[in-house]
Amino acid sequence: MKYMLIMRAVDQAAVDAYEQTDFAEVIAAMGKYNESMVNAGVLADGAGLSDASEGAVVDFSEDDPVVTDGPYGELRELFNGFWIVDVSSKEEAIEWAKRAPLGAGAQIEVRRVTGPEDFPQDNEWIQKEQEWVAEGKLAGN
Repeated sequence: MKYMLIMRAVDQAAVDAYEQTDFAEVIAAMGKYNESMVNAGVLADGAGLSDASEGAVVDFSEDDPVVTDGPYGELRELFNGFWIVDVSSKEEAIEWAKRAPLGAGAQIEVRRVTGPEDFPQDNEWIQKEQEWVAEGKLAGN
């Protein structure tokens, strides 16, 4: 089963503490954490995300989608990065999340990544997606 570990800060103090930390230390700590997941054979993907000021939100509340340039939303709503782990259970995903080199004011949300088996197998679009994966047409495959 694949799980996404979604990293975020929950308050400005966490952001400030991160900004005061030597970037080389952050990279080393994350590198060691990532290496431990690679060595355990559970890391499927992962990346950090750029600052919210570089992003946008597309809101579908209106008939025509409304685009808002970043920064946007509450601090606790913003994701900072993610990992995709391929593990045997939610509990194992949580154990990996607990090992992340993060400090006070940081959180990791653990969410299962759905797969084709979670959808009706006779659905035309589910079948097409499975074909795309088999043919290597999806990015990252």
